Amino acid sequence: MARILETFRNIAKVEDLRQRIIFTALVLVVVRIGAHITLPGVDVAALKAAAGTASSDTLFGLFDLFVGGAFSNAAIFALGIMPYITASIILQLAGVVFPQVQKLQREGEEGRRKLNQWTRVGTVFISALQAWGVSIKIASMQGPGGMPVVPEHGFLFTVTAVVLMTAGTVFLMWLGEQITERGIGNGISLIIFIGIIAQFPIALLQEYQLIQAGSRLLIVDLILLGLLVGIIAAIVLVTLGVRKIPVQYAKRIVGQKVYGGTTQYLPLRVNTAGVMPIIFAQAIMFIPNTIITFFPEAPWANFVAQIWSDQSFFYGFAYAVIVVLFTYFYTAIVFNPQEVADTLKRQGGFIPGVRPGRQTAEYIDRILTRITFPGSLFLAVVAILPVFVRNVLGVSSLFASFFGGTSLLIIVGVALDTLQQIESHLVMRHYEGFMRSGKLRGRVGIGGF
Repeated sequence: MARILETFRNIAKVEDLRQRIIFTALVLVVVRIGAHITLPGVDVAALKAAAGTASSDTLFGLFDLFVGGAFSNAAIFALGIMPYITASIILQLAGVVFPQVQKLQREGEEGRRKLNQWTRVGTVFISALQAWGVSIKIASMQGPGGMPVVPEHGFLFTVTAVVLMTAGTVFLMWLGEQITERGIGNGISLIIFIGIIAQFPIALLQEYQLIQAGSRLLIVDLILLGLLVGIIAAIVLVTLGVRKIPVQYAKRIVGQKVYGGTTQYLPLRVNTAGVMPIIFAQAIMFIPNTIITFFPEAPWANFVAQIWSDQSFFYGFAYAVIVVLFTYFYTAIVFNPQEVADTLKRQGGFIPGVRPGRQTAEYIDRILTRITFPGSLFLAVVAILPVFVRNVLGVSSLFASFFGGTSLLIIVGVALDTLQQIESHLVMRHYEGFMRSGKLRGRVGIGGF
């Protein structure tokens, strides 16, 4: 504890770092305020009643988790930063299919600037489409007594909602870029992080109310919090886990100087795919339940609901298998062994005992496949942990979401990345950071953002 207090005092001594942290905190306050400003034309009382009857086991519940409750609030930030993430992922996947995009990804700063422009344009387009769908969803919502959430849901409401929600996403995108440039940490990831973490006090309040009502013992919640700490420690361990491959660089004589001749390491992450496999799998698993909400009276709805219930063995098994498959799929997209082997060959590097070129690519691919297997199994366990905690231990859905799945991986990843940047600022100015020894290798929350 004394060391942590000393670190905070060191942060206060560094003026640039202190200003960056204050700027980041103020921007995140603006983000949370926007998540509670309701769209014009929405009946707030009816909205709260309708939100109380909504299910969290649908795509809408997953979406609402990412935007920090802004969707259930019908706020101007209801779309959050997710359209920007979607546009970025589409461009990232397009690099595998289209050579022009792949060429831009390799052109350095100029290519990155061009891809950023395309991402912004794609964000506006995706935001407008999603805002139109969300406006229809909000207009169709009703309270328990049949009271409409939007009393007058005509053309004017749709246009107003689409414009405001699209502008809200663009504003969030700009705020994220400002945090990255003038604040601390990755702005886009921090916006998602603050949206998820904002639900944690609400989850704790629900647990406290259960204790007050006598439905839950205090010792049970203390055990659950201890379990949560252990899960976080395991996620940190796997997130930072790497397999180091030694790389030897040949000596080069340029003039009277000798370059190279050193041994470095190529780090292969155990969890190269990050949180994306769980996001993809969760989206797929929620599709049947989402479809049922649109066709509640269909004869097949009850059968699908029973098969696809999160209390069934089939649901958990299918969820785990999809996570494992998507882990290998996304790892193959974000890490290209042949490209790494070609880069090493151009720079005069080689792996001892392995010939440069194709054999090096095969060697790296073989190791990556082996370490991805335990990483994918770990992600599968993390993915189904909230289901286990909710069904076996009787924890509320909101509190159970913090025991694994997408939310906890994003929280841990973004926290590690932000701590690494703070650590770098302190070490650069000869102050000790949070870690007495070792080095934090941060990992941002979603798809490299």
